[in-house]
Order: sequence, then structure tokens, then C-alpha cells
Amino acid sequence: MKKLLNTLYVQTQGTYLRREGETVVAEKDGEVKLRLPIHTLQGIVVFGNVMASPFLLGLCAERGVCVSFLTASGRFLARMEGPVSGNVLLRLAQMRAHEDKVKKGGIACSFVIGKLLNTRNILLRCMRDHGESNSLREGVEKHTDVVRRVRDSPPDADHLRGLEGEAGAAYFGCFNEMLVAQKEDFAISGRNRRPPTDPMNALLSYLYTLLAHDCRGALEGVGLDPQIGFLHEVRSGRPGLALDLMEEFRAVLADRVALSLVNLRQINSRDFKTTESGAVEMVEACRKTVLVAWQKKKQETVSHPFLGVRAPIGLLPHLQALLLARYLRGDLDAYPPYLLK
Repeated sequence: MKKLLNTLYVQTQGTYLRREGETVVAEKDGEVKLRLPIHTLQGIVVFGNVMASPFLLGLCAERGVCVSFLTASGRFLARMEGPVSGNVLLRLAQMRAHEDKVKKGGIACSFVIGKLLNTRNILLRCMRDHGESNSLREGVEKHTDVVRRVRDSPPDADHLRGLEGEAGAAYFGCFNEMLVAQKEDFAISGRNRRPPTDPMNALLSYLYTLLAHDCRGALEGVGLDPQIGFLHEVRSGRPGLALDLMEEFRAVLADRVALSLVNLRQINSRDFKTTESGAVEMVEACRKTVLVAWQKKKQETVSHPFLGVRAPIGLLPHLQALLLARYLRGDLDAYPPYLLK
């Protein structure tokens, strides 16, 4: 099984990353803050004004460690990686599946069902732990109805996106019911982004960026092209397949981290600021808290229902990418989405 390696997140502004032999060195104002062996890393994510030497970037390319560059608020800018080494036959199979309307729709259907059932389970857990409400009950019923309609629908990606949107509106319509603390400060009236206009949406957008990074790395790790999606249409510069894969994990991983941070009061409204444009952003100390919680969550182990193995949550995207590759090669009859128990 693939080993869960570390992702190095660097957000202290003015940090300089350089190579020292087989080690990544982080400096700030001429003082060494961190040293990490390159073989312990699977990726480096830098936020804002963080510089990296060309020699370090060359080492990362040689060792298969991708480096992603984001703005200080978490908006993706660029990604550096070495030569593509994926199996060309697998990529050809992926392209053929994308051109096959029925096969494309079937894969998209699996992604949507995985997302809907996992989101429904999150709502059911909330009802079990904190009591029922009309809003939560309606959210669960809506997801149950949409799952049925997805299964009965023709495998058409456009139609599936419409059904997914219905469920998404219902989910965020009862999202506030899952807040048991700081309700006034973190309540939302729906999902908004580009830019987020409230603290919870800013937090979710940040976590979704981290999740997309991990899903893209998982797909590249098995040789799939993250640009060629099945649910999300191909668009220049957009990692459609990574966005497909992360649908299964939005509620399971990102949303649960966000809710835990708020409900346990590990972050509060003072950790956010509003820019002149009206966008809401996290302050640096808050981003550090979120990154620590993110890494800790990824270390938790769960049982994979299809493979029958226990694995860290951080490896789930890699396992799902592997199952998708096996399906595209013809080793499986269908792609089995990850389902939270």
C-alpha cells in the first residue's frame, strides 16, 4: 500500500525554500526554521510571498514531489511537477471512456452517488448526535430522493450535474443545523465563493483547495490525467477529474474539519478579516490552525468498505484513484465510490 507521506505547507510570508543535499530547508530572515528530508514529502504547498530556489524545484521534480503555488488566501495559481511518467495505455483508456457517452455518464453517476450518500450520512450523524430538526430531516429526505433519481436517470453528465445541484442547495440549506457553537458568527445563507463573503465559506473554500491538491496528486500517482474529468467538463487549466474525485470527500473530510474547528472553538470570528473588495479571508494564525487540523484528520484510520482494509483517511483519494484506474483498464465492472459508514 502507498505510504502516507507529509505535505509541507508554507505560509509564513518572506520564507525562502532551498535545497541542501537531499533536504528541503526553510529560511526566514537568514535563520533556518525547518529541515525535512525530501523522501518524507509527497508535496509542497506554498501560500503568498514564499520563494523557492531553482535547485530545490529541480530536486522536487526528480523525486516526484509536486510544488503548488497559491495566493495567501488559498487561491490556486500554478503547479510545478516533473516529467509525466504515467501509463500511456491507461491515459488512452481514460480518453476513450471520456468520449463514450454511456461510460462517461456511468462514471459521473458513481461520483455523484458517492457524494450524495456521504453527505446524507453526515446529516444523519448530526441528527443522531445532536437531535432532529425539520431542516435536517428535509435535507436527508431530499438526498434520498435525489439518489433514487440519479440511479433511475440515463447516464448523462449534464443531467447529473443538475441533480447534484438540487442536493447541494438542500445540504447548505441545513448546514447551519450542524453548528453547535458560534452559530451567529459562522452561519451561512448558502455556498458562495470567488470570493467567499463570510467566515464559514472562506474556511470551506480553503479546505476544498487543500482537498483538490491531494486528489490531483492521487490521480497523477496512478497515471491518470487529472484534466480529463467525467462529471466536470474539460476546460483549459481546470483539473476536472480531480474535482470529480473530491466530490466523494467534501463532506467526509473538508466539511467535517470545518465543523469541528468551529464547534470546538479552535477558531473564532476574530480569525477572519474582510478585504476592501468585500472578500473574507483567514488571518495567518488561523490558517496554521486549519492546516494542523487538516493533517491530523488525514492521519485517522478508517475501514474501506470495498477493499476491506483499514487505511489513513489521507490515503482514501489514492485508493479511489487506484480503483478508477482498475475500472478503466477493465479489471472492475464499475467504479465503486468511497462510502462513509
